Amino acid sequence: MPVYIQRGKIPKHRHVQFRKADGTHHYEEHISRLGFSDIYSNVYHLHMPTRVAKVGKFHPVKIEALEGEHRHRHLKTFELKPEGNWLSGRRPLMFNNDIIMGTASPKKGAVDFFYKNATCDEVLFIHKGSGVLESMFGNLVFGEGDYVVVPRGVIYQVKFDTEDNRVFWVESYGPVDWPKHFRNQYGQLLEDAPYCERDIRQPEFVAPADKTGEFPIHIRLHDGIQEYQWGQHPFDLVGYDGHYYPWIFNIRDYMPKVGRVHLPPPSHLTFTGPGYVMCSFCPRPFDFDENAVPVPYAHSNVDSDEVLYYVEGNFMSRKGIEVGSITLHPYGIPHGPQPGLLEKSLGAKETKELAVMVDTFAPLKVARLAGTIDDPQYPYSWQY
Repeated sequence: MPVYIQRGKIPKHRHVQFRKADGTHHYEEHISRLGFSDIYSNVYHLHMPTRVAKVGKFHPVKIEALEGEHRHRHLKTFELKPEGNWLSGRRPLMFNNDIIMGTASPKKGAVDFFYKNATCDEVLFIHKGSGVLESMFGNLVFGEGDYVVVPRGVIYQVKFDTEDNRVFWVESYGPVDWPKHFRNQYGQLLEDAPYCERDIRQPEFVAPADKTGEFPIHIRLHDGIQEYQWGQHPFDLVGYDGHYYPWIFNIRDYMPKVGRVHLPPPSHLTFTGPGYVMCSFCPRPFDFDENAVPVPYAHSNVDSDEVLYYVEGNFMSRKGIEVGSITLHPYGIPHGPQPGLLEKSLGAKETKELAVMVDTFAPLKVARLAGTIDDPQYPYSWQY
C-alpha cells in the first residue's frame, strides 16, 4: 500500500487530452487492482501501450513436487551453484496456491529482454549484492537487506553490478500489503508501526525512452512465459501519478518490539498477502523479566507452515543452521529450540540475528530441487 506520488508531466485532470509539443497525443493507461476498485496509477506514454510487433513462443513452466515424508526440513541454499540471470536463475523450493518461494544467485550484468509478471506480485529480498531495478516507473537502486516489492503488471529489468549475488524471492498470487492494523483509517502508518512512510524508497523518475521497433518482453502467466516483441520501448512514460509502482523497504530499517517476556512471531510482522504473512527478525534486546526465557517456546503449527530464511548472525534457537539456510516446519509437528539451547540462552541480553520468515496458512509443497540440498538428519536434531 505505497503512498501517493506524482512524477514527470501529467495533465491537470484525468482522462482528458494531453498533447505533445507537436500537437500529437500522449497515451493514458490506467493500471489498477480489483478492476477499478482498489489502488491504481494513471501513466502517460509517448506511444500506444497496446502496440504489439510480434507474438512469440510460449514456454510452459511447471514446478515438480517432491514426493516423500511430511517432516521438518533444513535446506542449504548456498549449495546451489550460481547460474542464470535474475529471472532464469530463480530456483523454486516451496509453493502452494497462494505463494511460490525460492532463491537465486544471478550473474552480474543486464539481460536483453524486459519482464512482466502478470500473475504474481514479487518480493525480492537482496541477501547479497547490489544493482538497479529499472522499470516503466523509473529506477530503484538496491543493496543488501532490501525488500524490493514489484506489483504484478510492472514491466522491469534487474541489473546486478556485483559478482556474488544471493536473493530470497517470493511470488504472491495476491497483493503484497502493509498490515491493516499498522494503518489508521486514512491509510497512514501509525506511530507504533515498526516502520513509516519515510522508510519506503520510491522509483527515481527518468526521461522517457522514445524508441520504436521490436523490444522483447517475457510475460509470466499461470502456467508459463509468453514471449512478445513490443512495438516500442516499454519505458516511455512522460509521467504518472497514483499508488501503484515498485518500491523498496530495507530490513535494517525495521524497528523490532521488545517485551517483558518472549514475544511471538506476529510481533515481527512486516508484510501480508492472501494466505501468508512475512516477518523480519532483526537485532534487538531480549526480554527484560528476570525469569524470562529468551529463546522461543515450542510451538505446534495447527494452521500454518513456517519458513525461515537465515540472513546473518548467530541463530540461538537452532543448531547447525548456516547463513543462507532455509528451515521448513510444516503443520502437524511441533517445533522449538533444540536440546540445551533453552539453558544456554538464560541471561543473554540481546540477539544479532537477521532472518526473514514466511508463514503460510495452507500447506506447502516442497519442490523436487529442494531434495538435493535437504539435510536428512534435521528432523532428529531435537533428540537428547
